[in-house]
Amino acid sequence: MREPVSNLLAPDVITERDEALPPLRIGYARASAAEILRDPNVVAAIGFDGVGKGDSGDPRWISVGLDAVGASAVEVWRGNGPIRTGRDGRVRWSHDDDYGFFAIEVEESAGDIAAAAEAAYRELVACIQKGATPHVLRLWNYFDAINEGDGDEERYRRFCVGRARGMAGIWQDRYPAATAIGRRDGVRVLQVYALTARTPGLPVENPRQVNAWRYPREFGPTPPTFARGMTTPAGQLLISGTAAVVGSASRHHADVGAQLDETLANVESLIQSAGTNGAKTPGPGSLLKVYVRDANDAPLIVAKLSHAMQGADGILVLSGDICRRELLVEIDGVHT
Repeated sequence: MREPVSNLLAPDVITERDEALPPLRIGYARASAAEILRDPNVVAAIGFDGVGKGDSGDPRWISVGLDAVGASAVEVWRGNGPIRTGRDGRVRWSHDDDYGFFAIEVEESAGDIAAAAEAAYRELVACIQKGATPHVLRLWNYFDAINEGDGDEERYRRFCVGRARGMAGIWQDRYPAATAIGRRDGVRVLQVYALTARTPGLPVENPRQVNAWRYPREFGPTPPTFARGMTTPAGQLLISGTAAVVGSASRHHADVGAQLDETLANVESLIQSAGTNGAKTPGPGSLLKVYVRDANDAPLIVAKLSHAMQGADGILVLSGDICRRELLVEIDGVHT
């Protein structure tokens, strides 16, 4: 039986809701970028076949340098058209009348991930805020060797320092949902992309976990600046990268099965905290990305999730490193 965690850990659940929007249709497709991008309703397509590989030149496309474990797929966001696209410096963007996609790739200079993160966030946010969909709902961050370095020099901790500088004074404690995962390709390019909307979403915290931006000093000089989840103006729950962390401590070192159970307990707690209508656990209406440190753990994880979700169509497994060395699995996704 899991011990209870005080609700005082996450009191900052905001209760007001803004103007409703139609839902963004998010799914996995097993087709080429060219085929997917022929659909005029596609706002964004995210491939997982290597930085810059398969680059169609279309601003709606980004290729992330993570390898799929098992069947690969492209994550596709479909809006309600017409879709407008463009580039602003290093930022590529696309949007319909309700939702937007913004992406930036910044090469590290002399391995300085903090400087790359600060530059990426300054440029990305400036571009987003002047557009038709200025409210950031969700962010994804991918970069090489996330656990390299010791203590405060670990690359994830340095990334957190740069990210906080780049978003200084923008969101305060109403941060977007987010994921940060380590690639293993040796390409020192920070990839960041965002989902935005015409009206703001509703940040959600998990009562089983300390709010990330309130982590104690032992986890780095600058705490991670993200919400545990975000309810969109359409009522969809965007789940941040979630792992086996209770309070602020990692649980179940070296036991991937127990870590998966704890991770799912956190996901379910977040869903319940969001108070959305419908299923209170991940199921057929959910879409999950699962990041595994060891690809050999994937069959166990997929078997358990497939049972809960009544099939594996909504599951994409990717091989990557988690922000803490002891964590073996992380899940993010969309729950409707």
